[in-house]
Parts: sequence; C-alpha cells; structure tokens
Amino acid sequence: MNPVQNIVLATIILTFAVLEVASGRHRNFHATADDTRLELFMFIALIAISQPLAFMLTGKLCAWLMPDQRGAWSSLPWWAMTAILLVGDDMTQYWWHRVSHTPLLWPLHRAHHTAHYMSIRITYRNNFFYYLMMPGLWISGVLVYLGFGTVYLVYIVVKLTVILGAHSAVRWDEPLYRIRWLHPLAWVLERTISTPATHWAHHALTNDDGIGHYKGNFGNLLFVWDMVFGTAKITRRYPAKVGLQDDLVFGKERWFVEMFYPLFQSRRQHSVLARGGRVHAPSEVDADGAKAC
Repeated sequence: MNPVQNIVLATIILTFAVLEVASGRHRNFHATADDTRLELFMFIALIAISQPLAFMLTGKLCAWLMPDQRGAWSSLPWWAMTAILLVGDDMTQYWWHRVSHTPLLWPLHRAHHTAHYMSIRITYRNNFFYYLMMPGLWISGVLVYLGFGTVYLVYIVVKLTVILGAHSAVRWDEPLYRIRWLHPLAWVLERTISTPATHWAHHALTNDDGIGHYKGNFGNLLFVWDMVFGTAKITRRYPAKVGLQDDLVFGKERWFVEMFYPLFQSRRQHSVLARGGRVHAPSEVDADGAKAC
C-alpha cells in the first residue's frame, strides 16, 4: 500500500474506533482473547501478506505476459476507472461473498460471522485463504498495473470507509430513519451503499425476527448489487443478536482453526471446520447444505 493511503486508512479506522469507545458500545462486545487474536492477526495478514502478495504477483505476471501494457489505461478518465473498479473489484467481491455462503467456501468465511457483536474490529475477520483467493484483489492488481494506481488509492479509501461504517457498532444511519425530513436521503443511501441496518441484518443470529437476512445483503461498498441480483432486504431495523447458532450450543472454535482451516481443523463435536464435518441441526442448514448464516 501507498504510505499516504496507509495514513488515511489508519485515520479512518482510528476515527471509527474513537466513536465506538465514546458511544460506550464497546462495553457490549464481551470479546474473548481468541476473538481479539483472530481479528488482529487477520487484519495484519491482509495488509502485510495477502494484498501485497496479490499485487506483487499480478505485477510480475503482467510484466511477463504483457510488458507493453504497463500504464496503458492511464489516460482513461477517473470516472471510467472508477466504473471498471466497481465491476472488477466490488461486484466480483459481491459474488465471492455470495458464493462463500455455499458449502464449498463457507469454512473460509465462517469466521466473519462468529463474532457475537458488530464492530469495525470484525471487518476483516475471515479465514486467511478467504482474501488470498478473492478474485477482486487480483483483478485490482492487474488494473493498477494498467495505470489505475491513483484512482485505486481514492477508491479503496472510500470503500473501506463504507465497509467500516457498515460493521461499526455506531449505527450512523439511525438518525436518517428517525428524522422524517432525512427519509429521502435514507432511501437513496440504503439502496446505494452498505449501511449498518442492511449489513447487520446479514450477521443476524436468526431470520425469525423478520430482520435477519443472512442469505442476502452481500454488498460491500455498493448495496446496488443486492438490488440488481435480488438479494436485498431493507427493514431499517437492527437484529437484537448476531453470530452463529452452533457456537451457542457447542462453544466457539479456536482462533487458529478459524484463521487457518484447513491447515488446522476443529476438534468440536459438530463443526464445518473438520474433515467431513457439518453443523449439528438440519434446521440450521439451507437447501444446499450450508450453514444458514
């Protein structure tokens, strides 16, 4: 990452962290030591290993396969670059996220849903291989090689701000629903970008409350993809609880199992993080056999 970008991103993260602490919502996290280890190590792994590795390898491959194309698209207007990034990175991440809720890839994404609290700290809480295999990261590396560098820096800052805001314990969209004259703005925003209300629903412990929607609301930066591909649910409400049902029954997985599966596997009685494992209750399995989370 560019040093300036790192400073900007650190400032954004710190701002959200201060807001969470100032609001007092951090007192409701009750995070375990394993939660903290998983979230910290995954964040470090993403910025120190996964993204740099993807960009380095794509740069080398592009230099080998198409050496004359370095910076070839740099003359495109910024809005065209942004549109290409929204499709090449954000839309592909929507589909990667959606596919990660199927039996094959669920073990790589499950960790993101095991937190029983919403906070910026869970934003990049996933399995190590989840980001390493994410298509949008590699596509972005190619686009940077083609000359999108400066626009990408701005784009990724905006995207991170939206994603952090969607996971934040501070529900910044709540006033938009409470204050009547802000309703038109709320209507536009909740259909355009991910918000706490729509994304918290994706993390809900259950769908039974009419709010939870863990088989939809997959958008990261843009919620537009959910609107277009039929997975959107907008209630302007927040689930009372988030997390996974099977963790409540059998206890949480160890942090290193969640982060490094399949290199480490669960010893729990019922777990999708064990060879041939599955969740314990048929009622918690969707038609495809994936954990409904």
